[in-house]
Amino acid sequence: MVSREEVVVVVTGFGPFRQYLTNPSWQAAQNLKTLGLGPDVVVHAIELPATYTAVGQIIADVWQTVNPQIAVHMGIAPGSTAIILEQCGRNRGYGQRDACGVCPPGHCCVEDGPDTLLSFIDMKALSKQLKSDGLDIIYSRDAGRYLCDFAYYYSLYLSQGRAAFLHLPTRGSLAHLDKLVPVLQGIIQAMLRQLATGRE
Repeated sequence: MVSREEVVVVVTGFGPFRQYLTNPSWQAAQNLKTLGLGPDVVVHAIELPATYTAVGQIIADVWQTVNPQIAVHMGIAPGSTAIILEQCGRNRGYGQRDACGVCPPGHCCVEDGPDTLLSFIDMKALSKQLKSDGLDIIYSRDAGRYLCDFAYYYSLYLSQGRAAFLHLPTRGSLAHLDKLVPVLQGIIQAMLRQLATGRE
């Protein structure tokens, strides 16, 4: 039973993807659940298979059954050394085939949905704050029109903006979980502070 003081956060990572038989984004999500986000935060870690259909079903279930204060979705940015903070999700342009070799119907996420949805989190302000702390952070408005973007848009659509997306590095010091996860903890805690300020 969750008390009124507790905050519920869902963190997701993707399952096996191309050459990444163990996906670093899912490892990061599991570590965040293990280490936690503070004494009053309940963390649910959920794995997203690398298919559009499964992503849609699981994210719908997240918002219908768990209904967290925020869902923080994570994927990898192959070759990047920085954590990329994504501001928005896009509805159309999904021409890349998933692990089952299919694209979503109409190459879109939600038929007749808005072209672009923004996160409630001000990623630009957050990225400036994190850069001032000396972290390797990139602000982005294009999550890539693939499974990451698809998951993000659908979560934003169902939650009215209470979702975030982080692309995780595969190179450099932040590619190591022992360095990455504490940084992710700090990022998500900063997001929760933004949410709390918005509710006041």
